[in-house]
Amino acid sequence: MSRFITEVMHILNQADLNVILLLGIIVFFGTFGGRLFQVLKIPQVVGYITVGIILGLSGIRFINLSILNALQPFNAFALGLIGFMIGGELEISTLRKFGKQFTYILLMESLGAFFFVSLFISILGYILYGNLPFAVSLGLLMGAIASATAPAATTDVLWENKTKGPLTTTVLGIVAMDDGVALLLFAFASSIASSLLGKTDAGVVLSILRLVYEIGVAVLLGVLIGFILNKIIRNFNDEDKILAFSLGALLLLIGLAQVLEVDMILGAMSMGFYISNYAPKRSEETFNLVGKFTPPIYVLFFVLVGAKLNIANISIIVGILAVVFLFGRLLGKALGATLGASLSKAPLGVRKYLPFCLLSQAGVAIGLSIVAGQTFKGSVGDVIIMVVTTTTFVVQIAGPPFVKYAVTKAGEVGLNITEEDLIKKSKADDIADRSIPHIRETDNITKILNLFSERDNFYYPVVDKDEKLVGIVSIDHLKDTFIASELSDYLLAYDIMEPVICTCTPDTEATEIRNDLKRFDIQSMPMVDKEGRVLGMIENRGLQQLFSRRIAQLQMKAKTLEDS
Repeated sequence: MSRFITEVMHILNQADLNVILLLGIIVFFGTFGGRLFQVLKIPQVVGYITVGIILGLSGIRFINLSILNALQPFNAFALGLIGFMIGGELEISTLRKFGKQFTYILLMESLGAFFFVSLFISILGYILYGNLPFAVSLGLLMGAIASATAPAATTDVLWENKTKGPLTTTVLGIVAMDDGVALLLFAFASSIASSLLGKTDAGVVLSILRLVYEIGVAVLLGVLIGFILNKIIRNFNDEDKILAFSLGALLLLIGLAQVLEVDMILGAMSMGFYISNYAPKRSEETFNLVGKFTPPIYVLFFVLVGAKLNIANISIIVGILAVVFLFGRLLGKALGATLGASLSKAPLGVRKYLPFCLLSQAGVAIGLSIVAGQTFKGSVGDVIIMVVTTTTFVVQIAGPPFVKYAVTKAGEVGLNITEEDLIKKSKADDIADRSIPHIRETDNITKILNLFSERDNFYYPVVDKDEKLVGIVSIDHLKDTFIASELSDYLLAYDIMEPVICTCTPDTEATEIRNDLKRFDIQSMPMVDKEGRVLGMIENRGLQQLFSRRIAQLQMKAKTLEDS
């Protein structure tokens, strides 16, 4: 088998794969892996990363370093999309309502991770290297990096499971904002480490000014491009143009953020936040369109995340430091999140399950480790890059199942579904009125009128003596019959029934039913068995009411969770 794989890889390498074929392989097999894991009740993002590990540096090396470097722009685009979508979830009303809660939890979980990782790594570093300034510098820098929480894998699980409620709201708020705290802590740690290691070129003032620049310019850039985008699309009705301008604006933001060397995720969040709160006329449509575009980009991003892992580079010392780093980070975030949630009197579900949602780390953590490697060249920088890279892949795989566990136990799964989601999941048997009475073709007009007066249905199936469908009587046609016919008192159901244009079976998809109602311009559809016997009736009016009631029930449940 290994020889076969080697031969295949040799052929592929000789073929000089073009970018389109490469992307096709990554997205196709990544999606396949995600679907396989989804069937196994494991978050699909774990499947994406697993496929990346198999294809990448720890596997068959189909995706090598040169390919990873060439596809780096796609990673930036994916992170920008994620930031934009998260920003769209944050509403001013939500921040006002949960502002105190967000602040307490954000500070506690960030500082908790910073404190414990700094303490544990400093002690272990001194034991391993015997150099106190080196150990403390290593601890402070890694503690700052540990405070960051990656939004990508976490939000993918939330969106996959259509979650809604106080835990979901809190998680989105925390992962959107703790990058800023991580940058602040890193500036603080970097200035102290520079002094300890004898580097005088990176003072405290310079670090603070750099931090203000990165955050301030990123936010201003996001708001400015969001403002321009709103001015352009606010009077558009063409979905294609709205999508094109939205993605173009996002790409423009990402590119400018890279040129200006500011946080592109924070910039994209600011852009999404502005569109969501200050451009309500087009915000829902814009986010829906962009959301439909994102799945293949996410697949590509997470496959490349897995492909970067190179187990061969993990030494024993790096492994020990990585274990201690993970332990300190998990302990700090768990204790901090729990304490912050308790102090802010957050709902019970947030207090119990929030720690499970803060495990993932990726973009910002790796970015800060690279900055540390460039600023502190030598042992400190090299160790930080290796430890953060190693732990990132561990939590990227372990984090999503914990997020799914948390939102499931909190009862928030499936509370954020739309009417479209309900239709896609439903069949005729789920939406048909099975209790509707049947009108026999020999029933007289008096009996039919009594039936209409007793129930609020507008359409009734007409059956023959074998209970097989032969027609439909509608209230509109009944009115027209009385107006047009002087012999209406002598008419039977057979005389006034309308022909059946379309039927469905219990297994017919609700999407197909909705399309047929629209295509044939009809308001009702009988549900029949294989022999044509009537099993129930579907009315377009009742269909809308049913889905509206279900969505209202889910929203009420989410509201109840907030008040618990």
